[in-house]
Amino acid sequence: MSTNGMKSTFFIVLLVLVFPVSYAQSLIGTWQLVKQTTCLNDELGAEDEETEELIVDMHSNSTGTNSVIRFKDHTSGEENVRIMDSRKSTKLNSFLYKFDGNNIYFLDKKSKLLLGSYSVENFTADSLIVSNASRPCETKIFVKISDKK
Repeated sequence: MSTNGMKSTFFIVLLVLVFPVSYAQSLIGTWQLVKQTTCLNDELGAEDEETEELIVDMHSNSTGTNSVIRFKDHTSGEENVRIMDSRKSTKLNSFLYKFDGNNIYFLDKKSKLLLGSYSVENFTADSLIVSNASRPCETKIFVKISDKK
């Protein structure tokens, strides 16, 4: 093999190994949930005015808890969920994750069982929109609030 061919092969192998790692690291940081949609409209169907009013009323009564997710190095993370009617102000859930650019898979930290998978709809430096892989009508919109690990 020529020197140029060897350099090209080395460069391709380097890209294959480095690109996924650098891409996954861009997810690292703290993200706050700003909006969440459910499948409520699809399930109930606004066939009449009374059902539509019920859906609007149910949306207005939602607690709107402030969820913050921190993606750390080495595919670990934690989620802080504000609990409105509890003595504890927040609940901390630790997890493992895998991000392949198109999907995020959440795993239980102890058992390594799959907790959920989300399809990435939009991903920029400061926003993340995901939908539940098993229920695409459920979406979550996050904004990045910190780059700290």
